Amino acid sequence: MWLKSPCEIVIWYVLPSVRSELAKELIKLGLSQKEAANRLGISEAAISHYIKGKRGKKIDLDKETRNDVKKLAGEIASSGEDSTLVLKTCEICIKVRKNELLCKLHKSLDSVPANCNICKALFREEH
Repeated sequence: MWLKSPCEIVIWYVLPSVRSELAKELIKLGLSQKEAANRLGISEAAISHYIKGKRGKKIDLDKETRNDVKKLAGEIASSGEDSTLVLKTCEICIKVRKNELLCKLHKSLDSVPANCNICKALFREEH
């Protein structure tokens, strides 16, 4: 049986959840859907789906991750730039992997062997 890679889980579940939280926070901060879409590099329709809960609701991000997303939304809203969006999104993804939220999600979706250590192996200090 083929095991989905952790990156596939990120693409299908984590990234949409992060984008959903970002979209909601940007709207709360007073940006229009169009401006939020422009800053995130996604369509207005995607923003609408995130706000309505039609997309990006498959997982609940933990409090720390939601706080990171909220901080990023504040930076994006106040600076008028999205130059750090990719870097900050990757940092959030790394935290999701390190705190094993991704592993828990992966195990709930796939037949992950009990001894799987893919994510942990990525963050060994020995590299």
